[in-house]
Amino acid sequence: MAFARHWGEMNINRFFRAVDGYPMIAEVGKEPEQQDNIGGGWHTDHSYDVVPAMGSMLYAREVPVAGGDTLFASMYLAYEALSDGLKQTLERLKAVHSSRHVFGANARYLRETDLKGRLRNPELATQDAVHPVIIRHPDTGRKALYVNRAFTVQFDGWTEEESKPLPEYLYQHATRPEFTCRCRWQKGSLAFWDNRATWHYALNDYQGQHRLMHRITVEGVPLS
Repeated sequence: MAFARHWGEMNINRFFRAVDGYPMIAEVGKEPEQQDNIGGGWHTDHSYDVVPAMGSMLYAREVPVAGGDTLFASMYLAYEALSDGLKQTLERLKAVHSSRHVFGANARYLRETDLKGRLRNPELATQDAVHPVIIRHPDTGRKALYVNRAFTVQFDGWTEEESKPLPEYLYQHATRPEFTCRCRWQKGSLAFWDNRATWHYALNDYQGQHRLMHRITVEGVPLS
């Protein structure tokens, strides 16, 4: 918490179970008997908020003997590797992001996993936001790709069906090996990443083992 305060206000997460007495610290856990993990797909935290999170911090409290790494992908590099023609097309577009299909009461994500109990408050999953597909980072000024498979629903003004092919290409493109790195956790490790310029993916390769992480999310500023 002290480290987080150096960077901004802490977000109170709506959907994760909190550490007792500390609502700003979210628990990200998986028990040995559970099959599915939280964050097991490429995403960026809180893109469904009108003002997305600046960054997230993850602190390793308990880690498996092997597995449970987190992958990161640079959306700076993903943008810079696009052709000039595609960059021009994407810079004219905005995309709709939503929390409803992941955290909502009728979310397919919850129906098809065993995450109930670890995720909460489905009635609060009402967030919809529209952001540029290509943003200029508010601190660095660099351009970055700002869509993600978990929370981006469609291009603004397009139907979901019309929107499917191009984002699918972008999702494949953005995870090329040369854009990614891997965090191998040890107990006591702390990772801090910029949600405006990265994706992350929690690997679920430690079945039958316990993993517990504590997460703090730092509030951001509007994107343009």
